[in-house]
Amino acid sequence: MTKTARPGNGITEGVIWKQLLRFFFPILFGSFFQQLYNTTDAVIVGNFVGKEALAAVGGSTGTLINLLVGFFVGLSSGATVMVAQYYGAQQPQEVSKTVHTAMALSIASSVFLTVLGIAVAPWALRAMGTPEDIMDYAVTYMRIYFGGTLFSLVYNMGASILRAVGDSKRPLYFLIASTGVNIVLDLLFVVVFKLEVLGVAVATVLSQVFSAVLVVIVLVRTEMPYRLVFRKIRFHMDSLKQIVRIGIPAAFQSAMYSISNVIIQSSINSFGTDVVAAWTAYGKIDSVFWMTVQAYGLSASTFVGQNFGAQNYPRLRKTVRTCMLMAAVTTVGLSTVLYFFGGIVYRLFISDPAVIQQGVEILRMLVPTYITYISIEILGAAVRGTGDSVIPTVLTCFGVCILRVVWIMAVVPIRPSVLMVAASYPITWSVTSILFIIYYLQGGWLRRRIAANGFPPEERRRKKAKTA
Repeated sequence: MTKTARPGNGITEGVIWKQLLRFFFPILFGSFFQQLYNTTDAVIVGNFVGKEALAAVGGSTGTLINLLVGFFVGLSSGATVMVAQYYGAQQPQEVSKTVHTAMALSIASSVFLTVLGIAVAPWALRAMGTPEDIMDYAVTYMRIYFGGTLFSLVYNMGASILRAVGDSKRPLYFLIASTGVNIVLDLLFVVVFKLEVLGVAVATVLSQVFSAVLVVIVLVRTEMPYRLVFRKIRFHMDSLKQIVRIGIPAAFQSAMYSISNVIIQSSINSFGTDVVAAWTAYGKIDSVFWMTVQAYGLSASTFVGQNFGAQNYPRLRKTVRTCMLMAAVTTVGLSTVLYFFGGIVYRLFISDPAVIQQGVEILRMLVPTYITYISIEILGAAVRGTGDSVIPTVLTCFGVCILRVVWIMAVVPIRPSVLMVAASYPITWSVTSILFIIYYLQGGWLRRRIAANGFPPEERRRKKAKTA
């Protein structure tokens, strides 16, 4: 790889906090619109169909969808890291190979997920103890959703490629447009045509088709190294190996997260439909934090990836520190707002007093603890940006996933309640954050990645700079 940064690239030059914000806000707003169209589903079915439909479009279905789709998204993160590194190092041929391999992976994965999702939906929902009064709704939603998996995966991969090269604005525009389509179709299918959950599911798939078409058009028409040429879509084995090397640990981590959430959702299901609905609505409110911290994580990963490719290690480290501080300040402010005003938002989803009361209790317990998670997201993203994905996965799987399952199985049965289930989150976040801070500060991860890529040691570059 070349040692020079890409000319005119704000990610590898300029004031870090300003460049981070320019990259962060489009991702954040994009995530907001992503959540908006998911939330629109919940609001419309909660108000026009009922709490059973609300529980069906979230709860067990959401958890299972995240399990299956999240595995692919984790796997595709390997492509994002490699595109960022090659782009920062100015290696256009490698960028192109990675892009076409990534799209081939998206198509192949979508076929697998479509067949699997449709086939296992009833069995998986029953295995989770989904209440019978929402089973029909839940099966319908899952099967239609997985029928459109191709478009979801293609959009996510295409958007990830654009972000990897520093373009976070156009994915935002695509999500705004697809959100508008989803809202219009939700109202048309559910309110006008009375299609209930079927209408919500179809609206979601059609909006995903729309966003996938938009991102493909941009990739096809660009003259940059990441241009997509349909006839070139195939697996390049060297690129695939790199993607899999980085992506498999991330995919495994995502799967472990989702499996632990499946166990948690199964525990939640045991408390009845009111609690399931309250937990589902909380998940929509809670998503405001997750989309914010994940936007910081995506920003950190892209900035670290490009600066690592450009061998600009001091800027890499400063980026991580700056991003951590910005994420901490944002989290404290957001937690404060949600704690005092989150209960008002609940009434957008449901009017049932029992559901609202239960949901507010969950919210006020969890939102003050968000600060314990940010180290996991930012430091994990930074380390993965250099291509080190194994150890972050091990730390996360142990600290978050395994400990969470142990809590649910060993502690919750002693005092069974939804708040005791919820307590598993801040406890495991705190443990895992400590592990990540220790791993990041000891610094061996960066020296190993420098050596693995054949770069001069960081210390040697500093000495040369002094004598130049």
